[in-house]
Amino acid sequence: MTDKKDSPECTHDCSTCGESCSSRNSNSKPEDFRAYLREGCTVKKVIGVVSGKGGVGKSLVSALLASGLQKKGLKAAVLDADITGPSIPKVFGINTRAEGNGEAIYPAKSNNGVQIMSINLLLEDVNAPVVWRGPIIAGAVKQFWTDVLWEDVDVMVVDMPPGTGDVPLTVFQSLPVDGIIVVSSPQDLVSMIVKKAVNMAAMMEIPVLGIVENMSYITCPDCGKKIEVFGASHVDEIAKEHGLEVLAKLPINPEFATLCDAGKIEDADVSQLDVAIEKVINLKK
Repeated sequence: MTDKKDSPECTHDCSTCGESCSSRNSNSKPEDFRAYLREGCTVKKVIGVVSGKGGVGKSLVSALLASGLQKKGLKAAVLDADITGPSIPKVFGINTRAEGNGEAIYPAKSNNGVQIMSINLLLEDVNAPVVWRGPIIAGAVKQFWTDVLWEDVDVMVVDMPPGTGDVPLTVFQSLPVDGIIVVSSPQDLVSMIVKKAVNMAAMMEIPVLGIVENMSYITCPDCGKKIEVFGASHVDEIAKEHGLEVLAKLPINPEFATLCDAGKIEDADVSQLDVAIEKVINLKK
């Protein structure tokens, strides 16, 4: 079969031709899934907080990171992409529903001014389960980006759901993610989980800023000794294997739980995340 482009009739102008030939295919561009903010909204940097499994403390790290950035004088925001397990409004003490102007939604604001959007801000009953299929959940996360009036945000932290499914893929394809922070815990199983998150980031060509190990140890209140509740940490080995930096090793801290339950996470000491915060601030676009 002779290719159309090799025939005398070919004008080399694909816009005037309906044929599917090698010339058209070589000039085709990959599909663009990028979503865009509403007119007048700005978000300068987007940081994803991810893990391959649940229960390691992504929401805690997301909240602490945003609080720390806000305390540094930046305008921070949290996009709660964990639609079926949203916790960001509670830890920031936000109990009201989001409002809008008929065309777009206003993000809620914490006491210190962190802008927040979560599915719980849209539900009449925050205890009602969100029983949606993957594509609908992914679409809701995309709308949090496109339909919310984000106001001069310096850094948006995206609290991801666990795993490498529809929502992380939607976020990586639709939002201009500048980097991700991987949250892990000390168990051996997490080695494999971290690898999955790192490999997905590599597939999407998004840089990994480093690893935060949560629940790394607990400090004895009597003697001050650090006790490795979940066994010896392997995060340094994992980080070295992937050429990554360990940004923090957070302890099991009862104060964090108390502040989260009270909606006062912004009162927490975030100094142990200083390395991660500075890395985000200094990240080049």
